[in-house]
Amino acid sequence: MKFLDGYEEFIDMHRRMRSGTRLKRLSEGLGHAELTFLQNVWWPIFHHFENLHPEYEIRDYKEGYRYIDFAYIRPNFRIGIEIDGLDSHWRNISKWQFSDHWQRQNSLVIDGWYVLRFTFPDVAEYPRTCQQTIQQLLGNWQTNAVATKQLSVAQREIVRLAFRSSHPIKPKDASDLLDISTKHVQSLLHVLVEDRWLQPASGNVRITSYILHPSRKNIRW
Repeated sequence: MKFLDGYEEFIDMHRRMRSGTRLKRLSEGLGHAELTFLQNVWWPIFHHFENLHPEYEIRDYKEGYRYIDFAYIRPNFRIGIEIDGLDSHWRNISKWQFSDHWQRQNSLVIDGWYVLRFTFPDVAEYPRTCQQTIQQLLGNWQTNAVATKQLSVAQREIVRLAFRSSHPIKPKDASDLLDISTKHVQSLLHVLVEDRWLQPASGNVRITSYILHPSRKNIRW
């Protein structure tokens, strides 16, 4: 299938699924920068648009509605992709609008989204760099998604505890969570350290607390 054929199917499908403001925004057509992104960056990687949503509507932190240029959505994994053009919108933006724009991005991150931003010169002149950015993010997610399935239920809950905790976790924290003995927890923690899911946070001879290993920071539950 050629790009233009795939693009027309992509847009037509989303038109049929939408109504109201969501349909109106899509019917107005994608901008030149967004179309260039699809043609130069997305299509050469995937050759399809599955799981990609144009002009994706989200509820913002003020209980209003905002739109992301593109949203890539898989189970427990979401990427918001914004294409920033060099137009008068950015040159004439007010201080309030500038602040509000970045607050929207912060809200997406807090809600568990990954956010990727590309400029029009990036997607027009350096598409391979943009492709590599997307591929690297997807590769990290897929690697960790496969790896977590290999953990036992108890191990997974300990890793989840470390992921969500704002401070190092102690064996007693895991023991209380799982309602198992500290001795059993210690053996689980030992294996998780060996497999680079956790790393010691304190203690020299005897480890007294643990944190998530840096290589596992991209996990999304």
